[in-house]
Amino acid sequence: MNISVCVDRACGGDSPDDDSFRRWVSAALKACRKSGHVDLKIVDSNEIQYLNKTYRGKDAATNVLSFPSELPPGIPSDLLGDLALCTPVIEREASEQRKVLMHHWAHLTIHGTLHLIGFDHIEDTDAEIMESLEIDILASLSLPNPYVDYTEECHPS
Repeated sequence: MNISVCVDRACGGDSPDDDSFRRWVSAALKACRKSGHVDLKIVDSNEIQYLNKTYRGKDAATNVLSFPSELPPGIPSDLLGDLALCTPVIEREASEQRKVLMHHWAHLTIHGTLHLIGFDHIEDTDAEIMESLEIDILASLSLPNPYVDYTEECHPS
């Protein structure tokens, strides 16, 4: 299985090292028996907001955007697509949700990678499939279920 990841750091902050990104992307692709190349860019809030508005019509910053490769048929390529991950949004979400920052990075990298290979969460049944797969992939890396409400767990009602 040939898997490669290229990381472009357009934004500072406390983002993971390249090996971590490679490990997370590889785990997602291997779980789905896929191979290929993923370009990953670490961006700031302004850039992710611009991308989100331009390509999704949503004028807001978000945590991760996936851009699957759309080459014309017949052109051979192992490029699966591009991921844009926003450092400030990911840091804020991890803090608000009381998650370990690197665990949140891992989850969103895996989540974005699954989008590149055709998974989505528009319909409830698709969301359940995708979330279950994310949980399994994270568990294979000894990382926790990202859908547990840590706030509730730490401060029960």
